Amino acid sequence: MGLLPDTARDLGVSIPAGGASIAAYALGVVVGAPVLAVAGAAWPRRTLLVGLLIVLAVGNALVALAPNFELLVAARALTGLPHGAFFGVASLAAVDLMPPGMAGRAVGRVMLGIPFANLFGVPAGTWLGQQLGWRTAYGAIAILALLSALLVRVAVPQSFPHPDGAMRRELRALRRVQVWLTLLTAAIGFGGMFAMNSYIAPTFTEVAGQPASIVPVVMFLLGVAGLIGTPLGGRLVDWSVLRTIAIGLGGLALNLALFTVTSRWLIPAIVSVMLCSVCAGLLVVSLQLRLMTVAGDAKNLGAASNHAALNVANALGAWLGGVVLAAGYGYTAPSWVGVALAVCGGLVFALSLALHQRGGPIRGTSASRG
Repeated sequence: MGLLPDTARDLGVSIPAGGASIAAYALGVVVGAPVLAVAGAAWPRRTLLVGLLIVLAVGNALVALAPNFELLVAARALTGLPHGAFFGVASLAAVDLMPPGMAGRAVGRVMLGIPFANLFGVPAGTWLGQQLGWRTAYGAIAILALLSALLVRVAVPQSFPHPDGAMRRELRALRRVQVWLTLLTAAIGFGGMFAMNSYIAPTFTEVAGQPASIVPVVMFLLGVAGLIGTPLGGRLVDWSVLRTIAIGLGGLALNLALFTVTSRWLIPAIVSVMLCSVCAGLLVVSLQLRLMTVAGDAKNLGAASNHAALNVANALGAWLGGVVLAAGYGYTAPSWVGVALAVCGGLVFALSLALHQRGGPIRGTSASRG
């Protein structure tokens, strides 16, 4: 996202059109998360995790070498395929390694990879791309993915799930109404974050009147906020998954609305987007645990589907943000779109909560408590 203006300019497309490269990655996750989670249900977990990281490395290498925008979009879609399945399977591996009653903290530790990436990788990649060209940043990501595959191979214990009926068992989760409602909550509600975040670079340069060099700083501070929100979310979901989702959605809507006002001034704008990032951290962990619970025995699909839904949110937010920008409403308009998405996600969650209370508590992990 921080390199969107550079990528669009180099490949000869507008910034709103360039948002398709963000959406392509997100749509790759949407397809890859359920398909690879189901197909890999009978695979040893460590083997599956290493394979997914290798695909990630190959995809990023192809992005770095793409000669035109169309091939870049295709390579971004390929790169997105392993994303959701990796985080889902990694979350399951972490829960198995933790004592009972600490599922939230286990998933929170896995999800710390996201704010750490935002804290170090995103600003470093943005700076590297600005200095040496955006292709260099994607080449560096490919190398880091290979290094990650090696670390997983060395550090993660192997496990062998029972293969009998694994694919059928995973697909049964798709019959559960609460699975679909939770996926819709994530896909719509979290889209608010991406509506704002996809166009954060031009918002700070055009609305706040800051130089492009401020964008890596903003990305760094977003990572700091995520580093607060993700472990906080891990602790809160061990108290109540449902309340944590409600807090995350309500806080996101409120702070997106605040950003439409504060985006004219540097410090207030940074505070607003950091608060959005904290709320996003709460949502990532709480929605992950909610899906792992309501999916029942379909562990892989339930765990991976969260990232499919979040990347539907990515595509939806980036697309709708581009629509209002192309219509000439200015760079604060995507944040208003974000408010509407967070509120709509909250309405879907309210329906899920009503059905949950009518049917009684869902049996599963301790994280299912409301």
